[in-house]
Amino acid sequence: MKSYAPTTPSRRSMTVVDYRKVLTPKKPEKSLTFGFRRAVGRNNQGRITTRHKGAGHKRRYRLVTFTYDKKDIPAKVLSVEYDPNRTSFIALVQYADGEKRYVLAGREMTAGKEFIHSLSASPKAGNALPVGQVVPGTSVYGIEMKPGGGAKLVRSGGLSAEVLAHEGAYSMIKLPSKEVRRILSACFATVGSLSNEEHMFVTIGKAGRSRHMGIRPTVRGTAMNPVDHPHGGGEGRQPMGLRRPKNLWGRGTRGVKTRNKKKYSQYLIVSRRPKRK
Repeated sequence: MKSYAPTTPSRRSMTVVDYRKVLTPKKPEKSLTFGFRRAVGRNNQGRITTRHKGAGHKRRYRLVTFTYDKKDIPAKVLSVEYDPNRTSFIALVQYADGEKRYVLAGREMTAGKEFIHSLSASPKAGNALPVGQVVPGTSVYGIEMKPGGGAKLVRSGGLSAEVLAHEGAYSMIKLPSKEVRRILSACFATVGSLSNEEHMFVTIGKAGRSRHMGIRPTVRGTAMNPVDHPHGGGEGRQPMGLRRPKNLWGRGTRGVKTRNKKKYSQYLIVSRRPKRK
């Protein structure tokens, strides 16, 4: 982490990830980037559908590949780069057939490192292979939920899941949320853990930096009027006056389970994630 001299009150506590130690000093691959306009929490009618989003710095989108369709073709890491659209770093890789792609960068990925996606790949960091062939206790990321469907689980910076056991056609995976889930053993995953593990320790420091990230202010419900929020109203500073907290639409919040008990994939969950305290 990098901290600053306390030249202003906001600088006193501000911290950032020291990118110079991990990133390759180069511009993004032009053929794999394109401009786009973010929805900033609005739908096609301009109405707010997701609160607390808006504006932010202009970004270019990096076309990151999550599928494991380049099997048995060795690849070499050309550079490790920053991606403003995700918390993990990305790696520019070149396969033996000459194709270049962006993939999620693991913690052990550096320029010049080689890896392969294969049914018979060795379980070393960076290689991708079926979950059923991974030794229990190994950390993995970028896990498929269906064979050939591409990585869907464990894609955020610094995260990894643990392979617990194999049972028949399924493997037991302990996700970062501590939920234990069955995954088909034929699904691919990458061995290791994701890069940029320090991002969760970043102190934003000032409101302007949060706005540059596209995050708008969040107003407390107790500071609103009764017409605007279930917690609102009262003379001066008052408690919310409810047995349990509610969100803007009157539904329970803070630890309330929202998953449908009859969801088609319910049988795949061995144990749910623990309730937030």
